[in-house]
Amino acid sequence: MFRHTGKGRTYLHNLRLASLLSAVAGIVNIVGVLGLNTLTTNVTGHFAFLSEEFVTKNYGLVWVYLFYVMFFLAGAFVSSTLIEIAARRNVIHSYALPISLEIIVLLVVSFADTPMDNDQFPSKVFLSCLLLFAMGLQNSLVTKVSQSVVRTTHLTGLFTDLGIELSQLLFYRGLSERAILRKSILLKAAIIGCFFIGGLLGGFIFLQYGIRTLYIPVALLAAALWYDSILLRIYHIRRKLRVHN
Repeated sequence: MFRHTGKGRTYLHNLRLASLLSAVAGIVNIVGVLGLNTLTTNVTGHFAFLSEEFVTKNYGLVWVYLFYVMFFLAGAFVSSTLIEIAARRNVIHSYALPISLEIIVLLVVSFADTPMDNDQFPSKVFLSCLLLFAMGLQNSLVTKVSQSVVRTTHLTGLFTDLGIELSQLLFYRGLSERAILRKSILLKAAIIGCFFIGGLLGGFIFLQYGIRTLYIPVALLAAALWYDSILLRIYHIRRKLRVHN
């Protein structure tokens, strides 16, 4: 799911990656909205709020939204840097570093117990920054691993691309062209659907368990790392058996 890159990466790899991590993003996003009153999977809205607070001269909140944007950027930067360093040192599990860091960040936030009141505003801003950092980590990782085919933390571009491809179905007549289009549409539909399902389930679970709902994306990410490591071990065992035979 993570370790295949370049020509070794298939459509199925991207579909699995998109489905899993978009569900993770959906859960993190709804937890941020319900628990912290903050969108945590994209920065588009935060730029609008930043502009609003600047115009109304509420400069304290201007800094808050600026922090949100910068923490998402920092997450993307750190993720890409870790992957590049690991790749240059020929580390097979280069993807494991940003995923592990994301797990740690989500765990830190999940241990917090922040009631919804104004007295907790500084801590809520800090926790929101951590979630934005985690989503920056994830989005950068997915973008690099899939070579920009998959993005899982925001849907605006996906809906744009989906609309374009749906319109192309009206004009493309070649079987090969239509097959490629259908696969691309299915991939985007999987991302949108899993993001929505993650948000929906995460919302219901949040009503019972609060911010500890983040244990679920932590478990999903840990399971994905374990799954990939098992597949890699099986691959090495088969390769050794072929050499000996």
